[in-house]
Amino acid sequence: MTMSSYSIRTATLADAPFLREMLREADAGPPDRPRSSIDEVLAVPQTARYVEDWGRAGDTGVVAKDPQGVPVGAAWYRLFSMEEPGYGFVSELVPELSIAVIGSARGAGLGTALLSELIEEARREGHPALSLSVLCDSPAVRVYERLGFRAVEVAVAQHQTMRLDLRTEGR
Repeated sequence: MTMSSYSIRTATLADAPFLREMLREADAGPPDRPRSSIDEVLAVPQTARYVEDWGRAGDTGVVAKDPQGVPVGAAWYRLFSMEEPGYGFVSELVPELSIAVIGSARGAGLGTALLSELIEEARREGHPALSLSVLCDSPAVRVYERLGFRAVEVAVAQHQTMRLDLRTEGR
């Protein structure tokens, strides 16, 4: 399918179960890697905090749907504290984003479309930047770089933290 076959809408409280499923996808990485159960993913506190109590102040997300209205991907961000940071934490003022697209919907530009929508929303909300954590060898790194994200730290297990400055001159 092409990107024009999909639609993107704002995430709501009702999307919390789907965001948990997308967190499971994001946690696993490439489609050929085995998936942990949602319960196993949520048993790791630092991972679970990306979706715990979804809908709190500052939570923002978008969901992609296929032509039948079935959700196939999501991107979302939330703020973390220094005491309970996410994997790509850079500041209490910078939301960290998460994104995943189901395997069968990958390759149609859906990830880029979700990110572009979320980046514009972050700008509208006045955030100074966005951050994320990604495997250094993930194909998604090229997408993030194309959208303006830059590596700021390489951490353990071949993950890197990337940041997008939203307050670029001329915007």
